[in-house]
Amino acid sequence: MRTLFARTPFAAVLVAYALAGCGDGDVQEVKQWMDDVQRQTPVTVRKLPEPKKFTPFVYTAKNEVDPFSPVKLTTALAKMQANSENGIKPDLDRRKEPLESFPLDSIKMVGTLEKPGLSYALLQVDQAVFQVKVGNYIGQNFGMITKITESEVELKEIVRDAAGEWTERKAKLELQENKK
Repeated sequence: MRTLFARTPFAAVLVAYALAGCGDGDVQEVKQWMDDVQRQTPVTVRKLPEPKKFTPFVYTAKNEVDPFSPVKLTTALAKMQANSENGIKPDLDRRKEPLESFPLDSIKMVGTLEKPGLSYALLQVDQAVFQVKVGNYIGQNFGMITKITESEVELKEIVRDAAGEWTERKAKLELQENKK
C-alpha cells in the first residue's frame, strides 16, 4: 500500500498542473487588444488608375516603294552610274566567256603555251583546263587578261567601290606547281 500512497501525491500534482494549463492564461486580453486595433485602423484601398487609351498605329506607307527593294537599289545605282565622271564601266552588252562564271579564287594557272607571236595560259577549274590569251575575260568581276608570263597571268577587274562607282583593280593568278 505504501506504493499506492507514494504515487497518489505525484498524480495529484500532475493533475493540478494539467488543470492550470486549461485556464484562460491572458488569451482573452490578447483577443481584446487585436479587436481594438482592428477597429481603430482605417481601411484604405487606393483607387485604380484609369487604363490608358489604346490608339492603334495606322501604317500609311504600304503603298510606297519599299526602301529595301532591290529594284530601288538598282535604280539608284543606275542614276549614280549615269552621273559618274570617271568613265570606267564594264561592257555589259558583250557575250560572256566560259571562265566568267567562276570566282577568281577557284581558277588555277597550271601552265603556258607559246606560239610564234602569241602566248596562251592554261587555266584549270575543277577538272577542266581552258586555254586563254590576252584580252580574254575571267572571273566574276569583269576581269580582262592584260599580260601572260611563264609564271603568272595579270588581269584588270572592274568592280564597284563603296560609293557605287566603277573602279579598276589589278589581280593575278600565279602558276600552281604540282609537288609530288
